[in-house]
Amino acid sequence: MKISVIGAGYLGTVHAVTLAHMGHDVIGLDTDAARIAQLSSGVAPFHEPGLAELLSEGHSRGRLAFTTDPADLADVEVHFLCVGTPQSKTANDSDLSFLLAAIDSLLPYLRPDALVVGKSTVPVGTAVVVGSLIAPTGAALAWNPEFLRQGTAVNDSLVPDRLVYGVADGEPGAQAGAMLDAVYAPLLERGTPKVVTNYATAELIKVSANAFLALKLSYINAVGEFCEQAGADVVQLSQALGHDDRIGGKYFHAGIGFGGGCLPKDLRSFRAQAQRHGVDSLDEMFSLVDGINADARYRTAETAARLCGGSLAGRRVTILGASFKPHTDDIRDSPALDVAAQMAAQGALVTVSDPQAAGNQWLQFPQLAFEPDVAAALAGAELVLLLTQWPEFTSLDPVRAATLVHRPVILDGRNALDAAAWQEAGWDYHGIGRAGVGTSAPSRAAV
Repeated sequence: MKISVIGAGYLGTVHAVTLAHMGHDVIGLDTDAARIAQLSSGVAPFHEPGLAELLSEGHSRGRLAFTTDPADLADVEVHFLCVGTPQSKTANDSDLSFLLAAIDSLLPYLRPDALVVGKSTVPVGTAVVVGSLIAPTGAALAWNPEFLRQGTAVNDSLVPDRLVYGVADGEPGAQAGAMLDAVYAPLLERGTPKVVTNYATAELIKVSANAFLALKLSYINAVGEFCEQAGADVVQLSQALGHDDRIGGKYFHAGIGFGGGCLPKDLRSFRAQAQRHGVDSLDEMFSLVDGINADARYRTAETAARLCGGSLAGRRVTILGASFKPHTDDIRDSPALDVAAQMAAQGALVTVSDPQAAGNQWLQFPQLAFEPDVAAALAGAELVLLLTQWPEFTSLDPVRAATLVHRPVILDGRNALDAAAWQEAGWDYHGIGRAGVGTSAPSRAAV
């Protein structure tokens, strides 16, 4: 099929290369000329495992192209809307201006037999608005939310745990569903589950999922704070709870909280939508979840100050991790950099190391020093904090690391290290929610 992907950001780029890998002819559209030039030359604009290889494959097979001109989409059968819907600068609501601008640019080139497919995460009711805009062209509409996780997005696209189609009632919906079946034929042939719903349900599925994950993470972080006060170990507690199949162990690891470009803004959008529809209980619940997440960062900075005798002024601190999670270079709402900035504001001399996100980040955080070489970053440190659980950090040799620092004290903000091994190597080890740690090794599962 001839397919367009409108928006060449994180979602759009991944979606475009994976659709081309499935055998479709794909053209990506974006207003960012520099981004389009980079993609057209075969260079991935961000780090995502497997992305560069699929981008190269798409170009070499002639199935992938990029443009800034909407007129190039005139013969396309299926258009995927993958533009960003960031949080509004003045409220918790999503900013739909980029989505509406994309639709406006597409309208003159829509074929009457085309299908427009929304993938962006939007407030409930947005599909009805989009449908009214494209109705005069005769084109159909479906909403097909994405469920990508940064660091595993390519695999999530090619081996998804479900496909969701939000479609209209009757024959228009049946036709839209049939076209989506043709797009996703390789996935459906492998048995990927398909859920067909109305527009409102499809719009709510993604944001509800992210809100629940945020709830689960903040719950275990709050329990971790309780464990610290009560003399318990949150790692052992979460392991035990995770064996209950009603609860499960995924996204159930105490640490410094969640971040990134999706979970925080989707959580706040969910609150705004609930409030708008008069469901105050959800708004209040997730207001508390949001607050717990922010508090986890503040408590980490406070613990760091305590480990430095009560003051961070003039102390040399090394932070391992800048990205909001491993296997991505995305620093949007990064808990690691939030903590680093708080410590710098208290007078600490902070050096940050990250395998992928230690390049031009100093432009946004001039108060921090960035050093991609871990050994150089550790040299002379009086306190080390592990804040993003990259394999490069969790596999560090604690014996060698101890020879590099001035003072072997580490705060494991992700409970990702073997506490006993680090203590045996002479480190003063501190975990999150782990009073009296040292009798057993923590889980290595990543958030």
